[in-house]
Amino acid sequence: MNITVGVLALQGAFAEHIYLLIQATKHLPQGLTWHFVEVRTPDQLAECDALILPGGESTTMSLVAARSGMLEPLRQFVKVHRRPTWGTCAGLILLAESANRTKKGGQDLIGGLDVRVNRNHFGRQTESFTADLDLPFLSGSSASKTEVDTRTKSFRSVFIRAPIVERILPHQPGAQDSESRISDTVVAPSRPPAAEDAAAQKAVAAQVEVMARLPGRATGLETGQTAREAGEEGDIVAVRQGNVFGTSFHPELTGDERIHVWWLKRVGEMVSDRRGAV
Repeated sequence: MNITVGVLALQGAFAEHIYLLIQATKHLPQGLTWHFVEVRTPDQLAECDALILPGGESTTMSLVAARSGMLEPLRQFVKVHRRPTWGTCAGLILLAESANRTKKGGQDLIGGLDVRVNRNHFGRQTESFTADLDLPFLSGSSASKTEVDTRTKSFRSVFIRAPIVERILPHQPGAQDSESRISDTVVAPSRPPAAEDAAAQKAVAAQVEVMARLPGRATGLETGQTAREAGEEGDIVAVRQGNVFGTSFHPELTGDERIHVWWLKRVGEMVSDRRGAV
């Protein structure tokens, strides 16, 4: 079976994602043929079974997407057809149903995750930091069992002007309306899943799962202050809901392909289920 995974290439670290996707295929079961493509147009998006929205500058990505006619096709891909999608840092912001610290009209969202994100939660780029995250869902997603994996079980992550998931929104109609009344908050436009698409209907019924929280030992690169000292321990930095996965941090900048391995396995399962239902 052939599966095409696109990486939105309007701005940001798309090349780094493609490199790790290629590395990740070395640790996947046989039987699937993977194709990885840069996506800049609606026609290119239409060829994809799954999509990554990379880290970068979310406002710039949103503006370029709007000017190039990509915003509505992206909403159709993520929210109507509910195809597998992963957003890292800026990508997480775009996939949120609500984002604060944003002026009205300053940024358009795609949506898909019933969460409110706090943009640039950790401050300026000089306040970026790294953290060793505990990610239980990565069990079995490391290097080949025939190799000695010298990495620790934790995942060394990079946070650059990163958002956090500030609130998990009610999974019900009208949640966006209440969010839109909050000052300096923007919301994604509602898009119902395709009525005739069983996979989309299944995905939209899912609740938000918290996949990772910030450990107290996370340390600022410039300040040396830990998350516990800053009062940020326990902040939500990874979530999943149905077809959509989002991370506050940048796995694409680490050289560690384990999250990409895990995500591609999920993509393979979802694409197989979808094609089997056709």
